[in-house]
Amino acid sequence: MNEHHAGVPVGACGSALERRAVRLAITDIKAYAHLSEDDVRQLGAALDAIRADVEASRGLRDHRYIHNTIRLQRVLEVAGRCALQFAHKRPTRVAGTTLLTFAKIIENMELGHNISHGQWDWMNDPEIHSTSWEWDMSGTSAQWRTAHNYSHHVYTNIVGMDEDVGFGILRMTRDEPWRPINLAQPVANVILALGFEWGIALHDLGAQKERDGVPRNDVLSEPNLQFWRKAGRQLSKDFLLFPLLAGRNFRATFTANLTANVLRNLWTYAVIFCGHFPDGAEKFTVEQYATETRAEWYLRQMLGSANFRAGPVMAFLSGNLCYQIEHHLFPDLPSNRLAEISVRVRALCEQYDLPYTTGSLAKQYVLAFRTIHKLALPDEWLWRTSDDAPETASELRFAGERTDGVGGGRRRGLASALRELRTSRRGGRRRRRGPDVGVDAPGAGIATAPSSVDPAAARATH
Repeated sequence: MNEHHAGVPVGACGSALERRAVRLAITDIKAYAHLSEDDVRQLGAALDAIRADVEASRGLRDHRYIHNTIRLQRVLEVAGRCALQFAHKRPTRVAGTTLLTFAKIIENMELGHNISHGQWDWMNDPEIHSTSWEWDMSGTSAQWRTAHNYSHHVYTNIVGMDEDVGFGILRMTRDEPWRPINLAQPVANVILALGFEWGIALHDLGAQKERDGVPRNDVLSEPNLQFWRKAGRQLSKDFLLFPLLAGRNFRATFTANLTANVLRNLWTYAVIFCGHFPDGAEKFTVEQYATETRAEWYLRQMLGSANFRAGPVMAFLSGNLCYQIEHHLFPDLPSNRLAEISVRVRALCEQYDLPYTTGSLAKQYVLAFRTIHKLALPDEWLWRTSDDAPETASELRFAGERTDGVGGGRRRGLASALRELRTSRRGGRRRRRGPDVGVDAPGAGIATAPSSVDPAAARATH
C-alpha cells in the first residue's frame, strides 16, 4: 500500500477497471513531469509545509467568513422568497428570481460543497460540519461524500477508477475506447448541464450502490430509498410548498424556482468542467497509482486539475473553485484560503518548471466544449493521434529525451518541454500545410515558468 492511500484499497474499483481498456495515459508521472525522485519528494515536502502553515493559522477570520457567508445566503433566499410572494409585477418576479438564484449558487458552491469536504470540521460546530450539513439539491450529502471525497479526490483522473471523468456519460479522454453512443455526446452534454444536480445525484447514487454491493435492480435498497426521500423533499419544497404559499402567484413562483435551479445547475456545471476538462488537465493509468507516494499524489493533483481566472465576486460564487488546483491539493482546507495558497503553489510550479494550467472562464470552457464534441467522433476520424492531441498526454511524447529533472545548470522541466514541443510541431505544420491557425495547440491554456527564471537558483533560496 502506498503511503498516501493507507487504508484505501487499490482494487476498490477493480470491476470498473476490468470493463475498460485503458490504452494511453500518464503511467510514469515523474518521467512526464521531468522530475527526479528527489525533486518530487522535495515538492511534496513544500506542499506539506503549506498545509501545516494554513492549519496552524486557522482561526477567527475563518470563523467569521463562514458565518457571514451563511447569513448572506439566508438573507438572499428570504428576500427572494418574499419578493416572489408578492410578485404581481414583472420587475418584482425578476428580482425575486435573481435573488433566489444567487442564494442557491452560494449554498451549492461555497457552502454545501465546501462544508461537505470537511473544510470547517476543525471548528467543531455541529451545524457546520461535514457529517450534518444537508445541501439544497436533489442528491444526498452522504452519497456525494462517498462518490466525490473518496472516489474522485483519491483517484483523481485515473482512467477506470475516477468515475468523475465524464461522469459515466461523456467520453472526455482518448484513453476510453469510442462507442457508437458517444455520437450523442453533444446532446447529452446539454441535458447534463441543464439538469446537473440530477446528473450528480444519480452518479453518486450509483457509486454508493456499487460500494455497498447493492444489485442495480433492487429498487427498495437503502441507497435508493435515501435518494428518493431527499429528491422528494426537494421537489415538494420548490415546486409545491412555496408555489402554494404564493397563492395567486403559484405559477410565477413555480417558474422562478425552476429558473433558479436551472441557472444554478448551469453555473455549477461550467465551474466543474472548467476545472477538470480543459487542455492540461491530464489523465493517468492504474499503474501510476499502484506505486504512488504522497508526493506523487500531490503532483497528480497539480497536473490533473485546472484553474480559471476570477475576481473576488466570481471566485466567491464559484465556491473558490476557480482555484481547482489548490482545492485538489488541499480539499479540506477552508476555501477562503485558496487564493493565498495559489500564490505559493504557482511559485512552486515556476521553481520546478511545471505548467500551471489556467485561463479565462470562457477559454477553459471552450477547450472542454471542444473536447466533448471532438471525442464524440471515432478516433480514426481525427487527424491528431492520441499522443499529440491537446486533450490527452503521455510521457511517450518525450521518448528519447532526458526527463529526470536537473541536468547541468538551469532546470529544463515539463513546462519548457511542452513549450519546445509546441514550437517544433507548429514549425512542422507550417512546412507541411502553410500558416498555422493555432487550433489544437498542445498545452493551450497552460501558464509556464518565465524563461528568465533560474529555477535551480530559486530552489536553493526556497
